[in-house]
Amino acid sequence: MLLDEAVEALVWRPDGVYVDGTFGRGGHSRAILARLGPAGALVAFDKDPAAIAEAGTIKDARFSIEHTSFAEMPAALAGRGKVAGILLDLGISSPQIDDAERGFSFRFEGPLDMRMDTTRGITAAQWLAQADEQDIARVVRDYGEERFAVQIAKAVVARRSEPGHGGPLTTTAELAALVAKAVKTREKGQDPATRTFQALRIHVNQELADLESGLSAAYDLLQEGGRLVVISFHSLEDRIVKRFMQAHARPQQNADPAMRRAPLRADQLPQPTLKLLGRVKPGAEEVAANPRARSAVMRVAEKLPSPASPSSASTQKAGHP
Repeated sequence: MLLDEAVEALVWRPDGVYVDGTFGRGGHSRAILARLGPAGALVAFDKDPAAIAEAGTIKDARFSIEHTSFAEMPAALAGRGKVAGILLDLGISSPQIDDAERGFSFRFEGPLDMRMDTTRGITAAQWLAQADEQDIARVVRDYGEERFAVQIAKAVVARRSEPGHGGPLTTTAELAALVAKAVKTREKGQDPATRTFQALRIHVNQELADLESGLSAAYDLLQEGGRLVVISFHSLEDRIVKRFMQAHARPQQNADPAMRRAPLRADQLPQPTLKLLGRVKPGAEEVAANPRARSAVMRVAEKLPSPASPSSASTQKAGHP
Protein backbone atom coordinates (compact mmCIF):
# COMPACT_ATOMS: atom_id res chain seq x y z
CA MET A 1 0.00 0.00 0.00
CA LEU A 2 1.21 3.51 -0.83
CA LEU A 3 0.33 4.63 2.71
CA ASP A 4 2.72 2.09 4.21
CA GLU A 5 5.44 2.89 1.69
CA ALA A 6 5.09 6.62 2.37
CA VAL A 7 5.44 6.21 6.14
CA GLU A 8 8.32 3.75 5.71
CA ALA A 9 10.18 6.30 3.56
CA LEU A 10 9.36 9.19 5.89
CA VAL A 11 10.22 7.94 9.38
CA TRP A 12 13.94 7.30 9.66
CA ARG A 13 14.43 8.25 13.34
CA PRO A 14 11.75 7.50 15.95
CA ASP A 15 12.68 10.46 18.18
CA GLY A 16 12.29 13.10 15.47
CA VAL A 17 9.69 15.80 14.85
CA TYR A 18 7.55 15.02 11.79
CA VAL A 19 4.94 16.90 9.80
CA ASP A 20 1.81 15.53 8.13
CA GLY A 21 0.96 18.48 5.91
CA THR A 22 -2.42 17.08 4.86
CA PHE A 23 -4.12 15.31 7.75
CA GLY A 24 -7.31 14.41 5.86
CA ARG A 25 -8.95 11.74 7.98
CA GLY A 26 -5.74 10.80 9.75
CA GLY A 27 -4.57 7.62 8.06
CA HIS A 28 -1.00 8.77 7.59
CA SER A 29 -0.84 10.51 10.96
CA ARG A 30 -1.91 7.40 12.85
CA ALA A 31 0.63 5.29 10.95
CA ILE A 32 3.41 7.79 11.67
CA LEU A 33 2.57 7.89 15.38
CA ALA A 34 2.72 4.08 15.48
CA ARG A 35 6.36 4.26 14.34
CA LEU A 36 7.48 7.06 16.66
CA GLY A 37 9.12 6.56 20.03
CA PRO A 38 8.15 8.37 23.24
CA ALA A 39 10.37 11.34 22.37
CA GLY A 40 9.00 11.72 18.84
CA ALA A 41 6.40 14.29 17.81
CA LEU A 42 3.98 14.84 14.94
CA VAL A 43 2.47 18.16 13.85
CA ALA A 44 -0.36 17.89 11.33
CA PHE A 45 -1.94 20.56 9.14
CA ASP A 46 -5.27 20.77 7.35
CA LYS A 47 -7.57 23.49 6.03
CA ASP A 48 -10.74 21.40 6.36
CA PRO A 49 -12.78 21.90 9.58
CA ALA A 50 -13.96 18.27 9.27
CA ALA A 51 -10.34 17.12 9.34
CA ILE A 52 -9.67 19.23 12.41
CA ALA A 53 -12.64 17.62 14.14
CA GLU A 54 -11.37 14.14 13.23
CA ALA A 55 -7.92 15.04 14.58
CA GLY A 56 -9.57 15.71 17.93
CA THR A 57 -10.16 11.98 18.29
CA ILE A 58 -6.40 11.31 18.47
CA LYS A 59 -5.51 11.34 22.16
CA ASP A 60 -1.74 11.30 21.99
CA ALA A 61 0.53 13.84 23.70
CA ARG A 62 2.98 13.56 20.81
CA PHE A 63 0.38 14.85 18.33
CA SER A 64 -0.93 18.33 17.52
CA ILE A 65 -2.97 19.80 14.65
CA GLU A 66 -2.94 23.23 12.98
CA HIS A 67 -6.03 24.53 11.17
CA THR A 68 -4.20 26.05 8.22
CA SER A 69 -2.43 25.21 4.98
CA PHE A 70 0.93 23.44 5.02
CA ALA A 71 2.21 26.56 3.25
CA GLU A 72 2.10 28.16 6.72
CA MET A 73 4.51 25.61 8.25
CA PRO A 74 7.29 28.12 9.05
CA ALA A 75 5.09 30.22 11.33
CA ALA A 76 3.35 27.23 12.93
CA LEU A 77 6.64 25.41 13.63
CA ALA A 78 8.59 28.43 14.84
CA GLY A 79 10.67 27.47 17.86
CA ARG A 80 10.66 23.74 17.16
CA GLY A 81 13.90 23.73 15.20
CA LYS A 82 14.53 21.51 12.20
CA VAL A 83 12.23 18.55 11.49
CA ALA A 84 13.05 14.96 10.54
CA GLY A 85 10.42 14.50 7.86
CA ILE A 86 7.53 16.13 6.02
CA LEU A 87 4.72 14.32 4.21
CA LEU A 88 2.40 16.03 1.72
CA ASP A 89 -0.48 13.93 0.38
CA LEU A 90 -1.94 16.36 -2.13
CA GLY A 91 -5.41 16.85 -3.54
CA ILE A 92 -8.72 16.04 -1.91
CA SER A 93 -9.74 13.10 0.22
CA SER A 94 -12.41 10.53 -0.53
CA PRO A 95 -14.71 11.83 2.25
CA GLN A 96 -14.53 15.31 0.70
CA ILE A 97 -15.37 13.95 -2.75
CA ASP A 98 -18.24 11.82 -1.45
CA ASP A 99 -19.89 14.60 0.59
CA ALA A 100 -22.37 16.23 -1.79
CA GLU A 101 -22.55 19.36 0.36
CA ARG A 102 -18.88 20.13 -0.35
CA GLY A 103 -19.49 20.48 -4.09
CA PHE A 104 -16.28 18.77 -5.22
CA SER A 105 -17.89 16.12 -7.43
CA PHE A 106 -20.07 16.29 -10.50
CA ARG A 107 -21.46 12.88 -9.52
CA PHE A 108 -23.55 14.35 -6.69
CA GLU A 109 -26.08 17.16 -6.71
CA GLY A 110 -24.96 19.83 -4.25
CA PRO A 111 -23.99 23.46 -3.78
CA LEU A 112 -21.10 24.62 -5.97
CA ASP A 113 -18.74 25.28 -3.06
CA MET A 114 -15.38 23.46 -3.51
CA ARG A 115 -13.63 25.19 -0.59
CA MET A 116 -11.39 22.98 1.50
CA ASP A 117 -11.76 25.47 4.33
CA THR A 118 -15.48 26.19 4.55
CA THR A 119 -14.89 28.92 7.14
CA ARG A 120 -13.26 31.40 4.75
CA GLY A 121 -12.85 32.43 1.13
CA ILE A 122 -15.28 32.53 -1.77
CA THR A 123 -17.03 29.51 -3.23
CA ALA A 124 -16.68 28.27 -6.80
CA ALA A 125 -20.20 29.57 -7.48
CA GLN A 126 -19.32 33.04 -6.21
CA TRP A 127 -16.17 33.15 -8.30
CA LEU A 128 -17.95 32.00 -11.46
CA ALA A 129 -20.62 34.64 -10.87
CA GLN A 130 -18.11 37.50 -10.90
CA ALA A 131 -15.07 36.42 -12.97
CA ASP A 132 -14.77 37.63 -16.54
CA GLU A 133 -14.68 35.31 -19.52
CA GLN A 134 -10.91 35.60 -19.97
CA ASP A 135 -10.17 34.65 -16.35
CA ILE A 136 -12.55 31.68 -16.43
CA ALA A 137 -10.97 30.41 -19.65
CA ARG A 138 -7.46 30.83 -18.21
CA VAL A 139 -8.26 28.90 -15.04
CA VAL A 140 -10.03 26.06 -16.85
CA ARG A 141 -7.24 25.83 -19.46
CA ASP A 142 -4.25 26.15 -17.12
CA TYR A 143 -5.48 24.15 -14.13
CA GLY A 144 -7.70 21.65 -15.95
CA GLU A 145 -5.65 21.30 -19.13
CA GLU A 146 -9.01 21.63 -20.90
CA ARG A 147 -8.85 22.36 -24.63
CA PHE A 148 -12.47 23.56 -24.65
CA ALA A 149 -11.79 26.18 -21.96
CA VAL A 150 -12.87 29.13 -24.12
CA GLN A 151 -16.17 27.49 -25.03
CA ILE A 152 -16.86 26.66 -21.37
CA ALA A 153 -16.06 30.22 -20.27
CA LYS A 154 -18.36 31.66 -22.92
CA ALA A 155 -21.17 29.36 -21.78
CA VAL A 156 -20.73 30.36 -18.12
CA VAL A 157 -20.85 34.08 -18.92
CA ALA A 158 -23.78 33.66 -21.29
CA ARG A 159 -25.79 31.77 -18.70
CA ARG A 160 -25.43 34.46 -16.06
CA SER A 161 -25.86 37.49 -18.28
CA GLU A 162 -28.36 36.67 -21.01
CA PRO A 163 -32.14 36.34 -20.49
CA GLY A 164 -33.39 32.79 -20.58
CA HIS A 165 -30.04 31.19 -19.70
CA GLY A 166 -30.95 30.51 -16.05
CA GLY A 167 -28.75 32.98 -14.19
CA PRO A 168 -25.48 32.29 -12.34
CA LEU A 169 -24.49 28.68 -11.66
CA THR A 170 -25.23 27.53 -8.10
CA THR A 171 -25.07 23.72 -8.11
CA THR A 172 -22.71 20.98 -9.25
CA ALA A 173 -25.37 19.53 -11.55
CA GLU A 174 -25.85 22.88 -13.30
CA LEU A 175 -22.13 23.23 -13.95
CA ALA A 176 -21.75 19.63 -15.11
CA ALA A 177 -24.66 20.01 -17.56
CA LEU A 178 -23.27 23.28 -18.93
CA VAL A 179 -19.82 21.76 -19.47
CA ALA A 180 -21.28 18.66 -21.13
CA LYS A 181 -22.87 20.88 -23.78
CA ALA A 182 -19.69 22.91 -24.33
CA VAL A 183 -17.24 19.99 -24.53
CA LYS A 184 -17.59 18.31 -27.91
CA THR A 185 -15.33 15.28 -27.37
CA ARG A 186 -13.78 13.61 -24.37
CA GLU A 187 -11.47 10.69 -23.63
CA LYS A 188 -13.27 7.36 -23.29
CA GLY A 189 -14.47 6.78 -19.74
CA GLN A 190 -13.94 10.40 -18.63
CA ASP A 191 -16.87 12.67 -17.79
CA PRO A 192 -16.80 15.97 -19.75
CA ALA A 193 -16.85 17.91 -16.46
CA THR A 194 -13.79 16.21 -14.93
CA ARG A 195 -11.20 18.76 -16.04
CA THR A 196 -13.36 21.79 -15.26
CA PHE A 197 -14.15 20.62 -11.73
CA GLN A 198 -10.45 19.96 -11.12
CA ALA A 199 -9.52 23.41 -12.39
CA LEU A 200 -12.05 25.26 -10.25
CA ARG A 201 -11.09 23.30 -7.13
CA ILE A 202 -7.41 24.09 -7.65
CA HIS A 203 -8.17 27.78 -8.22
CA VAL A 204 -10.60 28.23 -5.34
CA ASN A 205 -8.14 26.66 -2.90
CA GLN A 206 -4.96 28.09 -4.46
CA GLU A 207 -3.54 24.56 -4.41
CA LEU A 208 -0.60 25.03 -6.75
CA ALA A 209 0.52 28.26 -5.09
CA ASP A 210 0.30 26.52 -1.70
CA LEU A 211 2.31 23.60 -3.09
CA GLU A 212 5.12 25.81 -4.33
CA SER A 213 5.25 27.70 -1.02
CA GLY A 214 4.98 24.47 0.95
CA LEU A 215 7.86 22.79 -0.91
CA SER A 216 10.14 25.76 -0.27
CA ALA A 217 9.11 25.80 3.39
CA ALA A 218 9.67 22.06 3.71
CA TYR A 219 13.16 22.32 2.24
CA ASP A 220 14.12 25.04 4.73
CA LEU A 221 12.62 23.18 7.70
CA LEU A 222 14.23 19.78 7.08
CA GLN A 223 17.31 18.80 9.03
CA GLU A 224 20.25 17.04 7.40
CA GLY A 225 19.08 13.53 6.55
CA GLY A 226 15.45 14.66 6.75
CA ARG A 227 12.94 13.18 4.33
CA LEU A 228 10.43 14.90 2.06
CA VAL A 229 7.66 12.61 0.81
CA VAL A 230 5.07 13.98 -1.63
CA ILE A 231 2.11 12.11 -3.11
CA SER A 232 0.42 13.82 -6.05
CA PHE A 233 -2.61 12.86 -8.10
CA HIS A 234 -2.37 14.80 -11.34
CA SER A 235 0.30 16.00 -13.73
CA LEU A 236 0.28 19.66 -12.66
CA GLU A 237 1.15 18.78 -9.06
CA ASP A 238 3.67 16.11 -9.98
CA ARG A 239 5.42 18.42 -12.45
CA ILE A 240 5.95 21.03 -9.72
CA VAL A 241 7.23 18.42 -7.25
CA LYS A 242 9.52 16.80 -9.82
CA ARG A 243 11.06 20.09 -10.92
CA PHE A 244 11.56 21.26 -7.33
CA MET A 245 13.31 18.08 -6.25
CA GLN A 246 15.45 17.89 -9.38
CA ALA A 247 16.49 21.54 -9.07
CA HIS A 248 18.01 20.74 -5.66
CA ALA A 249 19.30 17.28 -6.59
CA ARG A 250 20.91 18.34 -9.89
CA PRO A 251 21.71 22.04 -9.47
CA GLN A 252 24.54 22.01 -12.03
CA GLN A 253 22.03 21.19 -14.75
CA ASN A 254 20.04 24.27 -13.72
CA ALA A 255 23.03 26.58 -13.29
CA ASP A 256 23.50 29.64 -15.46
CA PRO A 257 24.93 28.55 -18.85
CA ALA A 258 27.81 30.99 -18.45
CA MET A 259 28.74 29.33 -15.15
CA ARG A 260 28.67 25.88 -16.74
CA ARG A 261 31.04 27.06 -19.49
CA ALA A 262 33.42 28.78 -17.08
CA PRO A 263 36.74 27.05 -16.21
CA LEU A 264 35.58 25.98 -12.75
CA ARG A 265 36.32 22.85 -10.76
CA ALA A 266 33.38 20.59 -10.01
CA ASP A 267 33.39 21.66 -6.36
CA GLN A 268 33.05 25.30 -7.43
CA LEU A 269 29.74 24.60 -9.17
CA PRO A 270 26.40 24.44 -7.28
CA GLN A 271 26.28 21.27 -5.19
CA PRO A 272 23.28 18.94 -4.67
CA THR A 273 21.31 19.58 -1.49
CA LEU A 274 18.69 16.87 -2.01
CA LYS A 275 19.13 13.22 -2.89
CA LEU A 276 16.32 11.62 -4.89
CA LEU A 277 15.31 8.39 -3.18
CA GLY A 278 12.66 7.19 -5.55
CA ARG A 279 9.43 7.50 -7.45
CA VAL A 280 6.66 5.05 -6.56
CA LYS A 281 3.26 4.32 -8.09
CA PRO A 282 0.51 2.21 -6.51
CA GLY A 283 0.41 -1.47 -7.36
CA ALA A 284 -2.37 -3.22 -9.26
CA GLU A 285 -3.89 -4.58 -6.05
CA GLU A 286 -4.17 -1.12 -4.48
CA VAL A 287 -5.66 0.38 -7.67
CA ALA A 288 -8.20 -2.46 -7.82
CA ALA A 289 -9.22 -1.73 -4.21
CA ASN A 290 -9.20 2.04 -4.68
CA PRO A 291 -9.52 3.21 -8.32
CA ARG A 292 -8.87 6.80 -7.24
CA ALA A 293 -5.26 5.79 -6.49
CA ARG A 294 -4.49 4.92 -10.11
CA SER A 295 -3.02 8.36 -10.89
CA ALA A 296 -1.00 8.69 -7.67
CA VAL A 297 2.75 9.28 -7.82
CA MET A 298 4.94 9.35 -4.72
CA ARG A 299 8.34 11.07 -4.81
CA VAL A 300 10.86 10.88 -1.98
CA ALA A 301 13.95 13.02 -1.36
CA GLU A 302 16.51 13.32 1.44
CA LYS A 303 18.11 16.58 2.63
CA LEU A 304 21.88 16.40 2.17
CA PRO A 305 24.42 18.14 4.38
CA SER A 306 25.19 21.65 3.24
CA PRO A 307 28.52 21.92 1.40
CA ALA A 308 29.46 24.56 3.98
CA SER A 309 28.57 22.32 6.92
CA PRO A 310 31.56 21.18 9.04
CA SER A 311 30.03 17.69 9.11
CA SER A 312 29.86 17.34 5.32
CA ALA A 313 33.32 15.88 4.79
CA SER A 314 33.06 13.40 7.64
CA THR A 315 29.59 12.16 6.68
CA GLN A 316 30.64 11.70 3.04
CA LYS A 317 33.78 9.79 4.10
CA ALA A 318 31.61 7.58 6.26
CA GLY A 319 29.54 6.66 3.23
CA HIS A 320 26.66 9.10 3.72
CA PRO A 321 24.81 9.41 0.38
